[in-house]
Amino acid sequence: MSDAAVPQPGIPPPAAAPFLTSRARARLRFWAGLLLFFALALAASFAAYRYRQSQPAAILPSAPARQGDFLVLIRCRGELAAERSVQIYAPMVPNLRIAWMTPPGEGVKQADTIVKFDSSSAHETLMQKEAALRQAQATLDQALAQSKITSEQDKTDLADAGFTVERARLEASKQEIVSRLQGESSKIDYGVAQQKLKVQEATVDLHATSDRSKIASLTRQRDQAQSDVDITKARIAQMELKSPISGFLTFQSNYSQGWVNAKPFKVGDNVYAGMVLAEMPDLSTLRMDAKVEEIDRGRIAANQPVKVRIDSLPELTLDASIRQISLLAESNNEFPPIRNFRAYAAIPKPDPRLRPGMNGGMDIVINRLPNAISIPAKALFTRAGKPIVYLADNGRYRAVGIAVLARNPDEIAVTGIPPGAMVTLVDPETRSRKEGRP
Repeated sequence: MSDAAVPQPGIPPPAAAPFLTSRARARLRFWAGLLLFFALALAASFAAYRYRQSQPAAILPSAPARQGDFLVLIRCRGELAAERSVQIYAPMVPNLRIAWMTPPGEGVKQADTIVKFDSSSAHETLMQKEAALRQAQATLDQALAQSKITSEQDKTDLADAGFTVERARLEASKQEIVSRLQGESSKIDYGVAQQKLKVQEATVDLHATSDRSKIASLTRQRDQAQSDVDITKARIAQMELKSPISGFLTFQSNYSQGWVNAKPFKVGDNVYAGMVLAEMPDLSTLRMDAKVEEIDRGRIAANQPVKVRIDSLPELTLDASIRQISLLAESNNEFPPIRNFRAYAAIPKPDPRLRPGMNGGMDIVINRLPNAISIPAKALFTRAGKPIVYLADNGRYRAVGIAVLARNPDEIAVTGIPPGAMVTLVDPETRSRKEGRP
């Protein structure tokens, strides 16, 4: 055995208690710190839990229950259309070309100039027609003067022939007092004078008939020239188109370059005589042309009030009424096919910013519930097949059963909750499960 293991007499053993006390203290500090860490973590978790339990009413979107008149609506889509429109036709003038036009969509007043055509060739034609008219008038005036001269000359010759006949008659009446030979000669002269008178009368009739025919022909030529001048002036006057009503222009497409390259008419385009050039809708006759689903057709009727909304003017809501409902259903090209009915709502006071073709919708009011409590449609949920809402209650949401009176696309009329109650727009339980909260 070693000497270190054997205690020596008179020498005390080494002190082990202080060493054991130091290790115990270190272990105690370790466990105390670990317990403190777990206590702090538990306190933080509990505080976070209490904080998160107190926050749903402020975080979840909610809305108050409103009390008032509830409108039962049928919502449908459509577009604005003008019940009355005026078409603008090109004048019956050949070789038309647009020289100026009102910009599309710009407002015009009644009787304002909207389109001007190139009239340079028409003015040149007018100058030629007026020159032909002057020539025809001069020829007619000359023929009238010549006819007058011929008529006066014929009158003179006829009078001379009449005097010759009368003188021959007087000479023939002297046969009782002159010789028989001289009397026979006087009779012959009298007969010759009568024949000359007849010839002269026939000549006068011939000249008069010829002059009347010539004057009539020249008069027709003059009238034809005058008609050509009038037609040309009328065509020049038609080179400017006036607005028949107040409104704006919608120009038709020009298909002269083919259907693929068809574009609205513009300055420089050639136009055929009599074709439809543009259209002017009467903005005072605007109406909403909407499609109503087949299942809703039996719930609507004429003269029901309508709220019209326009997509491009969301701040605008117009009061209207149903004027007409189509009798036949229309099918579309979708699959499965859907059958719709057309409903036309007349707008009595259209906004100046409205234009035909604007898309929008209308809400047809089919019933009105006075003093009803309404909530947003998103606030209605179901539990076990029954309708419920979630009401805010001291920072939490509790489910409350309700009864549904009527539905709208945006709101629902209910009973079972007081007016002004705050209802959530999302399901708190579903959201809590998604976020991992109890």
